[in-house]
Amino acid sequence: MFQLTGQVAIVTGSSRGIGRAIAEGMAGAGARVVVSSRKPAACEPVVESIRAAGGEAIAVPCNVAERSQLEALAGAAIAKWGRLDILVCNAAVNPYFGPMARMPDDAYERIMNTNVRSNFWLCNLAASRMAESGGGSIIIVSSIGANQGSATLGVYGMSKAADYALVRNLAVEWGPHGIRANGIAPGLIKTDFSRALWENEQLLRNVERGTPVRRIGQPEDIGGVAVFLASPAAAYLTGQTLVVDGGITVKEPA
Repeated sequence: MFQLTGQVAIVTGSSRGIGRAIAEGMAGAGARVVVSSRKPAACEPVVESIRAAGGEAIAVPCNVAERSQLEALAGAAIAKWGRLDILVCNAAVNPYFGPMARMPDDAYERIMNTNVRSNFWLCNLAASRMAESGGGSIIIVSSIGANQGSATLGVYGMSKAADYALVRNLAVEWGPHGIRANGIAPGLIKTDFSRALWENEQLLRNVERGTPVRRIGQPEDIGGVAVFLASPAAAYLTGQTLVVDGGITVKEPA
């Protein structure tokens, strides 16, 4: 039920962290994977890792903020393997940390364009291709920040909340074409993206104490959930965003 043999997957932002874990997890389940991030050199180690483990992968660099590059990304999967079955929108940015009242317009635009508009573009580009081959699975990586207010990450959280809504609407619009759409909302995961948080020892201890499983997440914790959502095991699951946070958001505040 968890096999992806013969399927073709695109994973954006997959040169490291959560995206890399998803790409390698899907390859391990049998998918052929398009590894993508802005810099070609960053993609190659992931491709080599997948091939060394017996999988199939290619690298297609892409700046997700550019529609033409997204079109080329989707087209590369079709050109190489003749189909597209799985899309994982993982690439995201957060160039600003602080109160919304002092946020520069260019930082706001970069967050919303990269985290929301690019997903909107790529999901629709991919869905039309999936429909041609009978269906597929779209997965958007959101964040528990979508469900919380923040004095320092407000607009980032807004962008991730928009991904929740995008998932629901994709599920409704493309479901009749055999396409499922779901999201993943990670908690604190040990990646370069969140380094400033987990390298703060006091903050890390506080998070670990407040998390029922008593640790922060690892990229593989998200990779496994993505494989599940793409697989036949999740065939009746669509329009949902799964919170994967070790239980921190369901625990009563201390």
